[in-house]
Amino acid sequence: MKVCVLLSGGMDSVVAFYEALGTHEVAACLSFDYGSKHNAREIPFAKLHADRKGVAHQVISLDFMDRLFKSDLLQSGGGIPDGHYAEQSMKQTVVPFRNGIMLAIATGYAESIDAEALVIAAHSGDHAIYPDCREPFMRAMATAMDEGTYAKIQLLRPFIDMDKSGIAKRGVALGVDFSETWSCYKGGEIHCGVCGTCVERREAFMLAGLPDPTVYEQTPALPKMS
Repeated sequence: MKVCVLLSGGMDSVVAFYEALGTHEVAACLSFDYGSKHNAREIPFAKLHADRKGVAHQVISLDFMDRLFKSDLLQSGGGIPDGHYAEQSMKQTVVPFRNGIMLAIATGYAESIDAEALVIAAHSGDHAIYPDCREPFMRAMATAMDEGTYAKIQLLRPFIDMDKSGIAKRGVALGVDFSETWSCYKGGEIHCGVCGTCVERREAFMLAGLPDPTVYEQTPALPKMS
């Protein structure tokens, strides 16, 4: 199947990209620059992996999100909270309907290049905080994509029932170098080690029983969800 992969440059999407390379014809990878604090750290990794495999990489600007949407993940928002990634405080990093907007744009692009499906790396660990990562939303979006295109574009979500430790294991099996991925929402020179996404990343490697190649500013004891 000819597919487009939503490739942010994070752990999950990079593994989904390599997974897709083994099972589909990957026509293109799409990254979205929507004004998050970490876009500038993430997107170069997306380009690195796409270029390495000779796959077209498109960066789509959604700068209106930073200007018009309320979220601390955006450059226009407040500080990124530290703590466990499933805590209620992490809701302030939600960008309203981000996946819906990105999938809508990606669907139009996919149909324009005669692709048959999109691949998104949403996983079970996202569900607690992000409503547009949950399977009921993904099913609804898949229906809209199918009904709204002549090509009947499909939405493939290979990791929807997998947690991040499972994705880490799958990535290692596929030969992914996780030092060439980015998670930290703060977007500094190196991963902070204490924000929700860094905690999730550290926890994933620990639960998977895998060495973590990431350089962190600090690695205190992992917090428990309150």
